[in-house]
This record gives sequence, C-alpha cells and structure tokens, in this order.
Amino acid sequence: MSGHHHAPTEANAPDNSRKAVTSRVAMVGMAVNIFLTIAQIIGGILTHSQALVADAMHTLSDLVGDIVVLFAAHHAGKAADANHPYGHGRIETLATVILGILLGGVAAAIFLQAWDRLAGDAPLVTPEPWAMAIAALAIIGKEGLYQYTVHVAKRISSPMLKASAWHHRSDAISSVLVLLAIGGAQLGFPWLDSVAAILVAIMIFYMAIQLILESTSELVDTGLDAQEVQDIRDFICAINGVESVHLLRTRRMGGRVLADVHLQVDGRISVSEGHHIGETVMYRLRKQFPSISDVVIHIDPEDDETVHPCKNLPSRAELLSTLQALPEAATLLASVDDLTLHYNGGKLQLEIVLKETPSAEVLAAFRHACGSIPLIEHASFFTKIVH
Repeated sequence: MSGHHHAPTEANAPDNSRKAVTSRVAMVGMAVNIFLTIAQIIGGILTHSQALVADAMHTLSDLVGDIVVLFAAHHAGKAADANHPYGHGRIETLATVILGILLGGVAAAIFLQAWDRLAGDAPLVTPEPWAMAIAALAIIGKEGLYQYTVHVAKRISSPMLKASAWHHRSDAISSVLVLLAIGGAQLGFPWLDSVAAILVAIMIFYMAIQLILESTSELVDTGLDAQEVQDIRDFICAINGVESVHLLRTRRMGGRVLADVHLQVDGRISVSEGHHIGETVMYRLRKQFPSISDVVIHIDPEDDETVHPCKNLPSRAELLSTLQALPEAATLLASVDDLTLHYNGGKLQLEIVLKETPSAEVLAAFRHACGSIPLIEHASFFTKIVH
C-alpha cells in the first residue's frame, strides 16, 4: 500500500505554490544581479580594479544561476505523470549540480586571470579609490539577496534555493575581500587586488564542490543519515499494532523525502486490519516528519528480509485442488463455509468454518488427509452459528 499525500506544511506545499515562490525569488535575484553586474563591470574597468571585474564575473554567474533556477522551478513544479510517477523534483537537484559546476568554472577563470597578473611582468596598477564604493554597494546587495533567499529556502525546504542563496553569500564575501584589497592597494600594496581575486576563486571553488557532492549524493539515491533513519524507525515501532520494522529505506527528491517501509504485524489478523495499521503508520509518519511526502508500506506477517520461508507454499487454488483430489478430504470440503489460510514459518495453518458439525469419521478422515500433506502444519475447525 502506498500514500501519495502532501501534508499541509510549507515544506510539502502544493507544487504550483512552490513554483510561484521559487520563481519570485529568482526574479528578484535577477533584477539585483543585472544592476550589480553592470555597475561592477563599468566600475572595474574605469577604476582599473581586477578584483572588481572578477567580482562582476561572479555576479554574472549568479545571474545565469537565477536563470537556471527559473527553468528548474518551471519544470520541477509539474505534476507527476506516467513517465515521472514520483514527480519532477529531481530537476531541482540537477539544477543544483549545474549551479555547482557553474561556480567551479567561475572560480577557475578568476584564479587563472589573477595568477597571470601576479606572475606577469606588467606593472601592477593601483585601483581608483572610488572602486571601494562599488564594492560596498555589491556587499549590501548580495548579502540582502542571501538573507531573502535562504529564508525562503528554509520555509519551503528547497535545496536548489539554498544553493542559490549560498551563491549570493559567496559573492557578498568575495565583495568584502575586494573592498579590503582595494583599500590595501590605496595604502601602497597594489598586489592585494590580485591576491583578493585568488582568495575569492578558492572560496568559490570550495562551495562549488560542496554543492556538487551534496546534490550528486541525492541523484544516486543516498538515504537519510543514520540518526534520522533511527528516529523514523523508533517512531514507527511505537505505533500500536506494529511488531517490528525489518526494512526501512529512504531517499531524497528535491526538498522531499520518499520512504519504503516493511512492517511486521501479527500474522493472524485480517487483511483489512493490516491495511489499517499501515495507513495509520503512513499518516502519523508524515505528520511527525513533514519532509516525508510519500510512503510505500509493505505488510509482513514475519521477517522475510533475508529468508523467504513461505515462497514455495501453494496458493489457495493449488491447495484446494490437492485436497479435492483426496477422497477422505472431499466429503468435508463440501460443507466448508469459509477457509482462512495462514502462511507462517514455511508452513500452512488452516482455519475451517463449517456450515454444520461433521461426524467424527468425516473429521478424522480430513485430518488424515491434511497429515499426508507435509506443508500443512495443522487445521482448526469451527462450526458456523447463524442467528
């Protein structure tokens, strides 16, 4: 049995709402980044600041990143379909990987350019003092974007927006370095401008690696960490009717968690009661852990994770066919009102409800017939009482 239900939390907000929020954040980011990129490029060229131009390239990568976020938000918000039964949330994950690769490429370009300038023979140029004002403007703009984006990312539990937020934060930190380097250059250390660009590149590259590793682990279905899985297991085992959890698998998709659970229940309860226990586990699990959006529950009467003792037992039709072929069983079968089969421990247990009480001879003959079938452990007989 499975549950496909989004609990009424913002982490599990409807896809259309999630899409609208993500798109709005991306549009705000694009507007700010367009303004800052133009200001930094023009300012960097006019003030002869390599660090400011490098920072502009970082901001430009942020702009491209916002376009990627918009694209992903549009497609990740689509409802599940025949080809994507679990939805399109992994598009967010893929977008996060692209953002990480983009950051890594920008870091490499900044590093190489600054290194060439430091190692080259051309004299180092001291930036104009007013370059500091442009760097300060960039700090304010990028930190503001970070605070806004990370707030929304936490609210809707979006790794993609979290990645985008850190993209903004990395640019804000790099702008701080640029501001300090330009200030140092004014004091007679023109090489600080290039050193700042190199430090920015190293910082960006580190963040890029972190984002790529985190997202690729999700793409290869890495589960939740051990403590989170144990918390889920303990919660399920405390629910009435659950005897144990012998298999629990989790994986992430975008900001959501998918879980597969094998519950062991009393093997003699009805199918409907087992189903009810499974439904209870599903609803309580999603209420307790809002990030879990989909739960697939398998009900087991025994632990069959490593061995399958009942896999070779006959089906109901096969068993009845075998019994019908035995003359000593055929007489009793004609008066059977209901037959319940219990598959447990590699044996069959029969509960037989009869329309009327049989003679001792008919009952003994049927027991003898059951005894000739090694897979039958025992048979219990009940007479139907009609009011």
